[in-house]
Amino acid sequence: MLNVQSYLRRPMLTLAAIATDPIESWMWFVEQYAVHREGHTPTHLYQAQDDWERHLHRLTGFSLPSDAASEFWSLWTKVMGELNAKGIRPGPESFKTWNDGDAAFVRAIWYLTRYLRPQRVVETGVAHGVTSRFILEALKKNGRGHLWSIDRPPMEPEWQKHIGMAVGSELRNRWTYIRGSSRRRLPPLLSQLGQIDLFIHDSLHSERNVRFEMDHAWMALRPGGAVVVDDIDVNRGFQSFCGSLRGHHFLVCEAEPIRPDLRRFNEKGLFGMVLKDLAAPNEH
Repeated sequence: MLNVQSYLRRPMLTLAAIATDPIESWMWFVEQYAVHREGHTPTHLYQAQDDWERHLHRLTGFSLPSDAASEFWSLWTKVMGELNAKGIRPGPESFKTWNDGDAAFVRAIWYLTRYLRPQRVVETGVAHGVTSRFILEALKKNGRGHLWSIDRPPMEPEWQKHIGMAVGSELRNRWTYIRGSSRRRLPPLLSQLGQIDLFIHDSLHSERNVRFEMDHAWMALRPGGAVVVDDIDVNRGFQSFCGSLRGHHFLVCEAEPIRPDLRRFNEKGLFGMVLKDLAAPNEH
């Protein structure tokens, strides 16, 4: 079934959203129809690797980051406490039916940001901004870099106020929030930036959208950079993309939600990483 229930329940808001930006509204409908057409993803499609942190450090050549891990967990406790104090219950379905970044997904991004020392980071999907917060905190520690975040906010005004709530005002000088869908906003942004160092997908999790984002981001990604994709177990996009690569490394990792996510085959979910090898060809 197309994910239109919330729009049908609030017809006046729906009509206002269409009138305000008919192009975005049409793109949203097309993407939802694509999700409907893709159907169910087999549970055996992906096999998570044990001890993904060790594999990540081996593939990148970085030493085991005892300091980075302790930095992460200290900040994780702080951010979760801040969200709870604001009346937000972190974990699965914390932002309408969507999840904020879980501890493993965000930790992988924290490691990559600290060690790659990226100048240009692009992400799709914001919600409360948990992942955005950790990227920005890592960039601050690095003393360099900027984050561009693309997201089409919810139709409801009460939920729009939640966008980026986890990001403190002191970090916003390194942050550019771009309102709209990735299909509309990502290509011109990548064209403007020329080259990026790190890309994170956490927007609409359809094969069509994952491939669109990964295909575009990969061409702009510098050799030695990385792509991180959340919720890979709900579509075939990550498998399809990795199957088209030659000479690059990828990891399939198990998520660590605060509480079980009963919608997922393993009650956790999966995320993936692709590392762009310095010597491998750019085409895929």
